[in-house]
Amino acid sequence: MTQNGDPYENAMAERVNGILKNEFKLNRLFKTQYEARIAVENSISSYNQYGPHMSYSYLTPVQAHDTDLEFVKLWKPKKLDHKKSKFNKKMNKLLRH
Repeated sequence: MTQNGDPYENAMAERVNGILKNEFKLNRLFKTQYEARIAVENSISSYNQYGPHMSYSYLTPVQAHDTDLEFVKLWKPKKLDHKKSKFNKKMNKLLRH
């Protein structure tokens, strides 16, 4: 999902991919691209319409979108280990050459 291979660069996309793969069992092979597209569309629709989320005061994403409420951020930003971060940058640079 990211150029550097660091899932923290695009945590939201990584989270969505994890939900689609694990909660909706989309980590499998599909017979056709059409079958895969329908499965993803159905999963996203279910996620947005039926599943309440703690981040939205237990509203569904659709309900949260339709309200004027301000939501409190319930998560903390990831603190990166600078040594690990430098290592990842060096490894990615080596792998690109």
